[in-house]
Amino acid sequence: MARLSRLTVVDYPHHVILRGNNRQNIFSATADYQRMLDLLHQYARAFGVEVHAYVLMTNHLHLLLTPRKAQGVPKMMQAVGRSYVRYFNSMHQRSGTLWEGRYRSTLIQTERYLMACMAYIDLNPVRAGLVARPDDYPWSGFGIYTGLRMDKLITPHAQYWDLGNTPFAREMAYADMVRAGINAGQQQVLTDSAMGGWALGDANFLATLGTRTPRRLTEGKRGRPRLPDAIKSVPI
Repeated sequence: MARLSRLTVVDYPHHVILRGNNRQNIFSATADYQRMLDLLHQYARAFGVEVHAYVLMTNHLHLLLTPRKAQGVPKMMQAVGRSYVRYFNSMHQRSGTLWEGRYRSTLIQTERYLMACMAYIDLNPVRAGLVARPDDYPWSGFGIYTGLRMDKLITPHAQYWDLGNTPFAREMAYADMVRAGINAGQQQVLTDSAMGGWALGDANFLATLGTRTPRRLTEGKRGRPRLPDAIKSVPI
């Protein structure tokens, strides 16, 4: 069976996951994290992709991206992946693969899931037990949105600007939203959709998205299709 192509459409937010092979660490030093951020910035600009959120974990990373050019996300991720492997292997005197196959991604409905996805990404270090608060993790976009630091990589989405009329109001609202967390259901669908490559949204969103791409958007039912009654009743 042919491998299903990745779902990528201009102007829609994409949740992207890239993992280390066999769960191995992809960052071993501070310089590694910084190199990844530099590469993400370089190739996001080169291929017309906006980065709304990110988190760099020890053995994987999450991104929330909106491409403004056709094939922006695939081209960006290919360039980042290849460049980082060359750097990492040279820096740490190793050879061979670093990634667990292809990156995983999905399209998400902006109104329903974008802010939840941002919180999901920023809370990864807390869920993993690396820090007690998202404020304490230096390798995510949380600090940019809450006024703790600046980062040229991040392009805030319009949904963030709607959180308040002043920078302080937006920063407080975003911090409160992330610290409140997301429920288990949201967490599960955000993970499953990205890993499976299926679009995440309501029926209207999927119908609209279906006019933009011929690619299948949702997972079909497993097992053999049921035969119509008329066929089942034909004697052998």
